[in-house]
Amino acid sequence: MIARAVGLCAESVRRWRRVWEEGGVSALRRRASTGRPPKLDDAQVETVRAALARGAQAHGFEADLWTLERVGAVVEQVTGVSLSRASVWRLLTGRLGWSLQRPESRAVERDESEIARWIAHEWPRIKRGP
Repeated sequence: MIARAVGLCAESVRRWRRVWEEGGVSALRRRASTGRPPKLDDAQVETVRAALARGAQAHGFEADLWTLERVGAVVEQVTGVSLSRASVWRLLTGRLGWSLQRPESRAVERDESEIARWIAHEWPRIKRGP
């Protein structure tokens, strides 16, 4: 009857009641999920954060652009721990709070002053029409 009232399986209600009878309310509380502990502890993550904040060029890379492979190499260099690409991604997005960002591609020949002049003088004339 209780199972139907709350829209659950009767076996779940019986199991919860048995757990409650054996351990009380505290036995019903959600426990932290178990699983493999992270390879890097909090201190190591902060060491990695500081190393990444210095930029990719500070670690000998030609361009100041981070890739999973580069971050993995830096992690191994500063902590001695080798991480897979997936683990590097989880480290960056989960524990460091980074997000995927692609560099904006711009022409080398781009002339900002000429663009500003065109927007100020030519665009209003084109927009108004003949």
